[in-house]
Amino acid sequence: MLDTKRTCAIAYSIDLLGDKWSLLILRDVVIHKKSRFKEFRSSKEKIATNILTNRLKFLVEEGFLELLDPQGFKKNKQYIGTKRALSALPIIIELYLFSIHSIDESKLNDSQMRIKKEILKDHKSFHNRVSEEYLKFVMELKEV
Repeated sequence: MLDTKRTCAIAYSIDLLGDKWSLLILRDVVIHKKSRFKEFRSSKEKIATNILTNRLKFLVEEGFLELLDPQGFKKNKQYIGTKRALSALPIIIELYLFSIHSIDESKLNDSQMRIKKEILKDHKSFHNRVSEEYLKFVMELKEV
């Protein structure tokens, strides 16, 4: 799938994360703690089912996500982010910081406004809090 003979780290990163759907799925996993197909489909970006299926498969194959219960029923599948998914959080935050001032606040819901304020106040604290909360969330999922 990926050209392992690449010699440019940026080109390799773009191969992994260069499409919007992968980044939005990782955002939903790490920031919004979504773990089920149905939850990803409910995102306001309205990803098509076939694209979501392909992106989830790709993110699992590339080690960003893992299935919590790979032998479980299709309806019960849960995807959890790995350390590699968490390593993409700074990229997601920087993309957010790059463009947030271009988005009309009237288009943002309460959750988006809260995130905007928190990231603009101190994006490093936001990163640390989200990472800690996500790791706790994953531990709770694994216990169930």
